[in-house]
Amino acid sequence: MNIHAIRAIYAFEMARTRRTLLQSIVSPVLSTSLYFVVFGAAIGSRIPEIGGISYGAFIVPGLVMLSLLTQSISNASFGIYFPKFSGTIYELLSAPVSYVEVVVSYVGAAATKSIILGLIILATAGLFVPLQIVHPFWMLLFLVLTAVTFSLLGFIIGIWADNFEKLQLVPLLIITPLTFLGGSFYSIDMLPPFWQTVTLFNPVVYLISGFRWSFYGIADVSVGLSLAMTTAFLAVSLAVVAWIFKTGYRLKN
Repeated sequence: MNIHAIRAIYAFEMARTRRTLLQSIVSPVLSTSLYFVVFGAAIGSRIPEIGGISYGAFIVPGLVMLSLLTQSISNASFGIYFPKFSGTIYELLSAPVSYVEVVVSYVGAAATKSIILGLIILATAGLFVPLQIVHPFWMLLFLVLTAVTFSLLGFIIGIWADNFEKLQLVPLLIITPLTFLGGSFYSIDMLPPFWQTVTLFNPVVYLISGFRWSFYGIADVSVGLSLAMTTAFLAVSLAVVAWIFKTGYRLKN
């Protein structure tokens, strides 16, 4: 394992975050704060408790996941797409750096940025609502697994995309709607039976449910199933990335 290569790419990607601090950190935190103001204060005061939890506190895990998913994909996709766009990807592919080291560097940097952002949003949420984390270890585990998994997904999107518009296609048209419909702002138990069944086909439900359980000990689906689904998403993403480098898809032409 070429540690120096991993460190160099990782440091470069993290330095890009510092150069774009307003876009990478400040903007998502401000956007999430607006959700707390609108949903937590304005709307939450008119909604009774859900599972014994105030509505403002109930939506915190969902809002963290919303930012975590979108930012993980955005950070990783742009990180690998820009070398393709500028042509420097060929220097990287011809360098004595293995594919594993490339993935670890880019995905590790994207996941790190997303985790930092998620922790900042949690700290910000504490200013608006009282927070409790019943299972801190599991909270960090779900946070890390989700950040890594969706950073891998963003890495795949960055390789697949051939223009800047496609970089935003999947997050805006697929991930964000699935997150809003995955129980970010409500419990799926509040839905009619038919729609509860339909919602279970939404993979984001399992991520949000497991993450919320780590806070309050309540979940829409079993924690074991949430962890299994998260691990399955990670395995599928790893398999797709391995296939991309094995075949050279969108890299060798």
